[in-house]
Amino acid sequence: MNFDFQDLSGTFSTLDIVVALALSFVLSATIGWVYRFTHKNVSYSQSYVQTLVLVGMVIALIMLVVGSNIARAFALVGALSVVRFRNAIKETRDVGFIFLVMAIGMTTGTRFYVLAIAATVAICLVLVVMSKMNWYKLDVQRQVVKVQMPPEQAYVARVEDVLIKFCAEHELVSTESVRAGALNEMYYTAQLKKGQKSNDLVSALSEVNSGQRVTVLTGYDQTDL
Repeated sequence: MNFDFQDLSGTFSTLDIVVALALSFVLSATIGWVYRFTHKNVSYSQSYVQTLVLVGMVIALIMLVVGSNIARAFALVGALSVVRFRNAIKETRDVGFIFLVMAIGMTTGTRFYVLAIAATVAICLVLVVMSKMNWYKLDVQRQVVKVQMPPEQAYVARVEDVLIKFCAEHELVSTESVRAGALNEMYYTAQLKKGQKSNDLVSALSEVNSGQRVTVLTGYDQTDL
């Protein structure tokens, strides 16, 4: 088989390779720093941010290889289709950053350098502004209430009475049998009334559920579970 390096590099020069990879690295690293700066939850992953930079550079390389050759494009799709990702992404925001670095890698790999720079600057500015100004923040703070109790219906009624007293609203999410059916575990979402405290709710529930375990998680929508 006659193998000619020119067959692989004819669509781009050495300068194109250097510029595309260097620019994709700089822009992806910038996006990584913006992600780190705007991250608020407790599940920050250094590995994830490093992966963002890696993905940006790899996508740029793929776009250089593909060029305008449809056969190569289909070959790469077939090769990449065998890859399976099993790590769960906790936040939809993280998915957005993955798509962002992929888009930057595509634009640098296809040599739309000005577009890549302009898009990175504009989108990163939007992300920083949204983070600093707390856009779309919901001030209503809700609780997850987990109560263990004997399976008798009378205990359910007592717990409901306490929730009505302390909470402006509450909703049963799930019921689970634990300890081989000796106890029921009830999950509620609730919003405390103004002036009421989580500790008082825990104490009141502990008095009516025969001393079984009570857990109240506050602000669960801003916390990684």
